[in-house]
Amino acid sequence: MFRKPTGAILCPRCGRLTHPDAVECLVCGLQRPGRWHWASGLGRLWRTGSFTGLVTVACVALYVLSLLLDPTSSLRPRGPFDLFSPSSRALLDLGMTGAIPWRNGAWWTLVTAIYLHGSLLHILFNVLWIRQLGPAVEELYGPARLVLVFTVSGVLGFVASNALGVPFTVGASGSIFGLLGAMVAYGRRRGGAFGAMVLRQYGQWALVLFVLGFFMSGVNNLAHTGGFIGGFVAGLVLSLSERREETAGERLLATAVIGITALSFVLALWTAFVG
Repeated sequence: MFRKPTGAILCPRCGRLTHPDAVECLVCGLQRPGRWHWASGLGRLWRTGSFTGLVTVACVALYVLSLLLDPTSSLRPRGPFDLFSPSSRALLDLGMTGAIPWRNGAWWTLVTAIYLHGSLLHILFNVLWIRQLGPAVEELYGPARLVLVFTVSGVLGFVASNALGVPFTVGASGSIFGLLGAMVAYGRRRGGAFGAMVLRQYGQWALVLFVLGFFMSGVNNLAHTGGFIGGFVAGLVLSLSERREETAGERLLATAVIGITALSFVLALWTAFVG
């Protein structure tokens, strides 16, 4: 993997052909691209992968698993919107977060709870928004930055709600508001007619969802607020792909985030069923 490459290589930053001994890439200016040839495979992964599809599969699979862990409870709805709702015990086993788990040192629940949902309506609503917003953020920012925005905003949303005393919570809505925040940040930084259009459309969506959250029971508005702020700040910090392509470092960081997510679920299952 780390042997010296021979012949032509693909620049890890821009994907164009260059020489492994070149002082810099003639297309994007990356210094000594041969040093970073190990990252070319990682770059191909992020150019062809679909994080939105991966999130969708993970959410659906974990929702089904949460029902199977306690099937009798899921068939005893407490109200008309609670049909096929996982039990609290099942969600705790899979990594539900909140002030109580957080106080007990279960830091990994800040990540695992993003992919868990409390009812059929909950997961349908969130998955539809993820599939609407994920490709839009990926197109404007890039796939690796999508991973970072989605995860960071979801975690910050739960940090806010846990710190302010919400006892238990699950759901990807903090990440969804983070995606909206990133789009609003893009519109502000981009400017012009296109930036104004993005800002208006996604800003209106964020406002409508914020308002609806206060009229629906059981909605974690603190996580929505924290997620939106996290996504907005991340959108301002991350360079726009129109101005600078994703770097090998950003792709490596996104890969590490996915690895931390997988590790978090291992810790959740280990704590619930082994520890």
